[in-house]
Amino acid sequence: MTTTTVEPTTKPRGLACCSPERRREIASMGGRARVAKGVGHYWTQEEAQAAGKIAGMVHRRKARERRLP
Repeated sequence: MTTTTVEPTTKPRGLACCSPERRREIASMGGRARVAKGVGHYWTQEEAQAAGKIAGMVHRRKARERRLP
């Protein structure tokens, strides 16, 4: 039996075909638009600590579940 390689039949589309510089430029425009619109969110120290605590608890719970037979 012989093996053959299959060439992809589709070309990259959307952001996949953009250069990294162009992707950064597009992302930057989106960030500036959110701030200008007033819907950008910046974490306070208390919010970040609360989110980190919740994420740590979830991580520990999942790790404990993996260890159980």
